Amino acid sequence: MPKHAENKLIPHSPAQIFDLVADVGKYPQFLPWCVGARVRSRTETEQVADLTIGFGPFRESFTSRVTMDPPAEGKAGLIQVRYENGPFRYLNNQWKFIPHPQGCQVEFWVDFEFRSRVLQAAIGVVFNEAVRRMVNAFLKRARDVYGPPVATLSVVPAPLGH
Repeated sequence: MPKHAENKLIPHSPAQIFDLVADVGKYPQFLPWCVGARVRSRTETEQVADLTIGFGPFRESFTSRVTMDPPAEGKAGLIQVRYENGPFRYLNNQWKFIPHPQGCQVEFWVDFEFRSRVLQAAIGVVFNEAVRRMVNAFLKRARDVYGPPVATLSVVPAPLGH
């Protein structure tokens, strides 16, 4: 059963990265293999969404319940994904957005198993690379939406008289 965990420092605010991940309806615009998304319902703290993933000859749709706890001053944000219906035996996914002086420390993990042995075998071969590409797609999306990170410059005044 494929599992993947990643921890990255991203030079954007926790709120910005949280908003990108929470915007499930836009996933097909930038996320590899995501060919469809429909948000069935959404509140401030939860949404139910259908995603369709496609790779090679495979195309599968599934429903997830996404619980959202946005970051606040001095508090990490959290997005948890619980699988509800589709081709998986189970799917668990979590994003944590931790404030950091240089932006946002993102802790990400995913764990799932397809019901179909054929699908499981197909994804097993490329799983880690696929997840890395998806995480990198979020990083690129952050740059596209929010622009490049702004470097903080320290200006030291020159001594007088020189």
